[in-house]
Amino acid sequence: MSAASSLSIRPVETSDEVRWRELFRGYRAFYHLDESEEIVSRVWGWLNDTDHECNGLVVETDDAIVAIADYRYFSRPSTGSVGIWLDDLFTDPAVRGRGAGRALIAHLQEIAAAEGRSVVRWITADDNAQAQVLYDDVATKTNWLTYDAKPTRA
Repeated sequence: MSAASSLSIRPVETSDEVRWRELFRGYRAFYHLDESEEIVSRVWGWLNDTDHECNGLVVETDDAIVAIADYRYFSRPSTGSVGIWLDDLFTDPAVRGRGAGRALIAHLQEIAAAEGRSVVRWITADDNAQAQVLYDDVATKTNWLTYDAKPTRA
């Protein structure tokens, strides 16, 4: 991606499968998640199922996909509104710092505004310092801590 390159953002398409899979595997590896083609295939299936809640975006420049974002809507009972939850954001390491992540977040903010959504929200790892530089610039860090409880049977 050269300095003169322009970024375009669009919904993921079935023809993006090979590159999306590469980037999603990179996302999973970045977060030290176990390799699983079953999970990669499942999520790809969700993104291509119009009845599933997950949606995908890609960033292209110079006819190449350089970043992906997967998102969904979520109800916010405390505010009586619906927000957009950014689940996955990943930029090819070779082009990081050149605006793809910022463009994806801005695009989701535009979707939220156009649809009357109340917020675009996401989480990141505490040690993901490079991404936090961007996130601190485009959003407000909340004071909420996240907890995960494993499902148990009664």
